[in-house]
Amino acid sequence: MAALLIYGFCLLLLTVHEAFPKRVCAPQDVLDYLNLTRNNEKFATTRPVRDWRRPTEVRLDACLSAILSVTWNNELISWNPEDFCGITQVSLPREMLWIPDLAIYELAEQENSPPSPYLYITHNGEVSMEEDLRIVSTCKMDVRKFPFDTQSCQMTISPILHSSDEIKLKATSNSSKTTQRSKQFMMTQGEWELLDMTVTEDNFTFSDLGTWDMIRYTITVRRMPLLHVLNFQVPVLFFLVLDLASFFIPDTKGEKLSFKVTVLLAISVLLLILNDILPSKSDQCPLMATYIIFIFALMLLSLLETILVTYLIDMDSASEEQVRVNTKKSSSCSLKPEIFITQHETTTSEKDEKKRQGSESHTSSGVNSPSASLTGVALGGAEAMADLHLLQLIVEQLQALRENMRALEPRAQGGGGYWSRVAKRINAAFFVFYISVTALFLTLISVEWIE
Repeated sequence: MAALLIYGFCLLLLTVHEAFPKRVCAPQDVLDYLNLTRNNEKFATTRPVRDWRRPTEVRLDACLSAILSVTWNNELISWNPEDFCGITQVSLPREMLWIPDLAIYELAEQENSPPSPYLYITHNGEVSMEEDLRIVSTCKMDVRKFPFDTQSCQMTISPILHSSDEIKLKATSNSSKTTQRSKQFMMTQGEWELLDMTVTEDNFTFSDLGTWDMIRYTITVRRMPLLHVLNFQVPVLFFLVLDLASFFIPDTKGEKLSFKVTVLLAISVLLLILNDILPSKSDQCPLMATYIIFIFALMLLSLLETILVTYLIDMDSASEEQVRVNTKKSSSCSLKPEIFITQHETTTSEKDEKKRQGSESHTSSGVNSPSASLTGVALGGAEAMADLHLLQLIVEQLQALRENMRALEPRAQGGGGYWSRVAKRINAAFFVFYISVTALFLTLISVEWIE
């Protein structure tokens, strides 16, 4: 009997199940229940609250990969999921509901990509909007330590019309969570590396109109310096080493001067490239510009020093040529005393012959002739004057030869002339100065860059 009752009850349940099949629901049933249509402006025209004194809380979440999530509560929308087969959320066009008027203050260009066409609403009235934006914003950059610089840019989001009495802005995620999520989305970082993303809730008062809530995202990024170091700083350092090596080129040749001019022109080309890399406006002079200008000034000073040394060596060469000319003139003049000496010897021999003849005549006659005596006295005074003049010429020639030998002695010993020695001293002193100043400057600017 009991078995028959159980069997009959099962048949009854099967009949009821076949008479009332399982209910099928669609999202449109929810929209029909809520009376959400494009012609119904009730949900799109005003802020969705039942009491106008209660503000709408808008929760904002952002990511550096240009994803912006906005969530708020619509008090005019709600349904029981059990009445609609467990449907908890539906999507609908964004034109059908009220959307908070949020704006980015640092926006430099209007976003051209189309906005997301749909919103999500849940059974308890929560509305979600996802935006994928590519934001071009203004940012105050400090390029003083370029290419080892770190930049901080801000993105401030706030309502335009609704004050804090109507819209309360709240950040969904804190700074650490936002930074972690942004680093996960940034698969390719390119020239920049994300360091931190700080979220700050704040408000500002505009005159007597009221107070507006705002959320400020501070994005801190660091430039990847390897490419700029290899393409710019290292070549400049190579040119500096070449300029230092040019001091070992002999100053007597013209290759040293042309080599330094070529290196200086190469630095000028790098200055033009630097002008394209650095921003046109900056509050402070970048260290990169100081680095290039200082090295350019050192090379220019080195070029001027080479010109001075070359000029001094040319002066010494000119003086040496003048000494050689004077030596040749002295040699030609020294031939005249020899001719004079030869003539004097001839005249003396003739006079001795006449004296001998006179003495013989005097001896033969036994009487001294007065005319012969006067002639002998005159001839003796002329001989003394000629000898004195000859000695004076010989002394002058010896002094001239001594001076010439003194001027040519340093050249013979390999020390060069006076101006050449001065040029060598200037070159050595400038080389020590060049190395000292370069080492000090590179040390100071490296410490400044690393700090």
